[in-house]
Amino acid sequence: MILLGTLVNAAAIIVGALLGRLLSRIPDSIRQTVMQGIGLAVILLGIKMSLGTNNFLLMIVSIVLGAIIGEWIGIEKGLNSLGQWLERKLGGNREGSIATGFVTATLVYCIGAMGVLGAMDSGLRDNHDILYTKALIDGFSAIIFSSTLGIGVLFSAVPVFVYQGIIALLSTQIYNVVSQATLDAMLVELTAVGGLMIIAIGINVLEIKRINVANMLPALVIAALGVPIVGWLSRLFS
Repeated sequence: MILLGTLVNAAAIIVGALLGRLLSRIPDSIRQTVMQGIGLAVILLGIKMSLGTNNFLLMIVSIVLGAIIGEWIGIEKGLNSLGQWLERKLGGNREGSIATGFVTATLVYCIGAMGVLGAMDSGLRDNHDILYTKALIDGFSAIIFSSTLGIGVLFSAVPVFVYQGIIALLSTQIYNVVSQATLDAMLVELTAVGGLMIIAIGINVLEIKRINVANMLPALVIAALGVPIVGWLSRLFS
């Protein structure tokens, strides 16, 4: 079953978020310190990911163009509006709690190579080991996120399922479009650009400065498509 790994991943987030609500009565001082620790860990993860790029210029161009497109489309506004709709339907312990949890968790769980690689492995080989591992990581982090950011974290399971499910289904045809070498290079740059966005998420968690990370999401597509374009240009002018 191609979507089995994606289903397990989404279910792990839901279970983790529900368990996290049992810990919601943790004192605010402890929750604040825990979130600061998470923010620092997220930034470190992002740095590690971004340093893997083989084309620094492509990473910059991807972020700039992606941010322009995302701001024009209004991705961040759309995600926040969806979160606020959930807030109105379900209510929150404090204003914006559901929206904040939903947006933050969605970005953390959807950005990164693990979800892309895992979904592709599910589609290409019907192997779900990567997504099973991601499910464990996401499930445990959902416990922490939900205990600090609220029940909105639970609803991030929906975009995770849709995002990874689409990749898994499309990946069955990917080798008809690109070679294995090109695919590997695309994943390297996608991971690097995703790392920059992960750093921005960490900055948001630490409340250093508010960054519209969701509006940078098109940068992932630009980075992936930029690899074969750069390769073609280099061959053309060599």
